[in-house]
Amino acid sequence: MTTTAAKPGLDERTRALLDVMQEAFPLDPRPYAAMGASLGMGEAEVLDRLREARAAGVVRQICGIYDTKALGYSSALVAMQVPVEHLAHAARVVNAHPGVSHNYRRNHAFNLWFTVAMPPGHDLSAVIQRLHDLAGADSTREMPTLHLFKIGVTLDMTATRAVDARGEPEYTQERRNQALDGALTAEDIEFIRATQGDFEDIPEPFEPVALALGCDVATVLERAGRLAERGFLRRFAAILNHRQAGFRANGMAVWQVPAERIPEVGRFVAGYRNVSHCYERPTYPDWPYSVFSMIHHQKVAGVEETALTISREVGITDYQVLYSTTEYKKVRLPYFIDAYDHWEALCVAAASEVTA
Repeated sequence: MTTTAAKPGLDERTRALLDVMQEAFPLDPRPYAAMGASLGMGEAEVLDRLREARAAGVVRQICGIYDTKALGYSSALVAMQVPVEHLAHAARVVNAHPGVSHNYRRNHAFNLWFTVAMPPGHDLSAVIQRLHDLAGADSTREMPTLHLFKIGVTLDMTATRAVDARGEPEYTQERRNQALDGALTAEDIEFIRATQGDFEDIPEPFEPVALALGCDVATVLERAGRLAERGFLRRFAAILNHRQAGFRANGMAVWQVPAERIPEVGRFVAGYRNVSHCYERPTYPDWPYSVFSMIHHQKVAGVEETALTISREVGITDYQVLYSTTEYKKVRLPYFIDAYDHWEALCVAAASEVTA
């Protein structure tokens, strides 16, 4: 049994702080003071250490983390098979879409993998077909989530987590269903827009949000709590840059699972702490893998060990681990913006010029 290694350059206290900040950002008027109290740090020390981690490129963003599907968006993982000589062009085409948050080259015949989401009222499959055509892909597979077993990245910055460490998933299909049973109000959407950007490194980071919304901080915290209870808001948290944090091996482990075992296997895989995402997705004749999981470690050997441990425990031997060899795009998905309509208008205009 092995544990992860720590990120050089950040001391133990900073790494302990980052572990806490990834799990949950307190709904408190002075959240840094609240976090510090649990770690034996003062508020000023917490802010100094946060700024140090930002300067090192380890902390990417602190913000509200919302569930895309719960907000009414349709989304999918997409796999494209693109001729290698056209891959750079295809990546640029895909990156230009505002609904694409992640885009990678992976070590597989399907060599371009990206996630794309569209707001309510838009045809996701039509957008994927348009991207297929514009990118010049030989084949494209749309892989929406059929069942969410787990979502929630928390990197082990203190190197205390064993490869086979387990824990309850933070956000699952059950939480998502709770949100899908409800509906967002105009006030909710206004709040989401105000809290999806990066928080300032100040003692009272909810104060600028309150100012933007024309209310007090107590109201901001109360509204955040309600959105969390209703399942729309997963949490407020720090999002880390994986590579700068030392996690240079991030493998997408995909599993060929008999249909009757998918719920059991999915729940088991989701229980691993080093697994951040776990989904059931559709299969195709050229893609038999139904359970997807993301495994994070400093080294490829750690990812492979985790996958092998899972394989032995669940008795699934037909699996692959795909690694990203190029990161083309990685951003937080912006919700409730006008850029989607603008992209579609540009495509329509371009098509009109071609046929004119």
